[in-house]
Amino acid sequence: MKKSIAIIGGGTAGLMAAAFLDTDLYNISIYDKKSSVGRKFLVAGDGGFNLTHSEEIKKFIKRYTPSEFLEPALRSFTNQDFITWLGNIGIDTFIGSSHRVFPSNGIKPIQVLRAILDFLKSRDVTINGNMEFTGWDNGHLLFNNDLNVKADICIFALGGASWKITGSDGKWKQLFESKGIKTVPFKPANCSYNILWSRDFIINHQGKPLKNIAILFDNQLSKGEVVITRQGIEGNAIYALSSAIQSVLDKEQEATIYIDHKPTLSYHEIVEKIKKAGRSPSRRLREILKLNPTQVALIKDRMSKENFLDIEKLSETIKKCPVVITGAGPIDEAISTTGGIDRDSLSLSYKISVLHNSYAIGEMIDWNAPTGGYLIQGCVSMGVYLARHLNILRASK
Repeated sequence: MKKSIAIIGGGTAGLMAAAFLDTDLYNISIYDKKSSVGRKFLVAGDGGFNLTHSEEIKKFIKRYTPSEFLEPALRSFTNQDFITWLGNIGIDTFIGSSHRVFPSNGIKPIQVLRAILDFLKSRDVTINGNMEFTGWDNGHLLFNNDLNVKADICIFALGGASWKITGSDGKWKQLFESKGIKTVPFKPANCSYNILWSRDFIINHQGKPLKNIAILFDNQLSKGEVVITRQGIEGNAIYALSSAIQSVLDKEQEATIYIDHKPTLSYHEIVEKIKKAGRSPSRRLREILKLNPTQVALIKDRMSKENFLDIEKLSETIKKCPVVITGAGPIDEAISTTGGIDRDSLSLSYKISVLHNSYAIGEMIDWNAPTGGYLIQGCVSMGVYLARHLNILRASK
């Protein structure tokens, strides 16, 4: 006889678990608080849909914090495995210049989601919308519409605490704490950071990008770009350093990052280029070093007029421009969050130690990864890893 599995949460992790569970062994039902599933999956597609990253797996795994927690799942279902599976359900992909993986031929996020949902439908997976999980009663799962569900196995994939509009609000955390499950406070990750810009700088450069830069923090280097905001800074170059920055902000009131405006040139190469250029310092930076006006303005904002005219000190600041972060941006605007269920509350197969036949996957667990496809892949791999574990567990009985 088949066992029943209830998946609470229709995000990436929950959908992928449903896709890989053996329907000859299980009757599978997904329950989501929204009217439709995959809301945050669709939000991830705004501004470019990174499905995963094409990095070699050993290097890929090191992008996660803590990497050893995600490693078994990532090795069990790799980025290449995900690309192959997407192709099998009709979603071809290509690798961009940044080595990120995107859907091919203008395929939209909604088309990717529909392909996944069509696959689930073909396997008789039931999806129930407008079902907000509210707790337990004598082994039954309770929902907001007075429905209670009895399942042999429960997989929780309730998400983190950002983008509440998608249903990912973290309210479930108190319910789990009431069951004696250890949790970690939610914090924004892959988020904007607050900086006290000078008035003149922000008036003229709000919304402007800093492209082809590198940011150094705590011996970690991240290349990419950022955008200047009224409150501070955001973008992929800073997101990749979130874990380290948050660790310092937990202990101190501020953290200083250093922007390298010309990571392709050494300090000595910059000195020589400026010396040969002549002309005014600002024109040297724009014409010889190809820095944009926002970069030039930021460098000038960090220096006295006397030091700006000193070629060596100017070159030092181009390579290591200090910017003080005073805090993280709002949690609801963060791309992802850390916190949630403490990893020590789970077994290696994500089983919740104090709940009978219950598991947790995805962003509701305390782990972190940068943007660029790593977040989606982490949730994908966890869902598949758990599904395969449960398949083996049931087949062996």
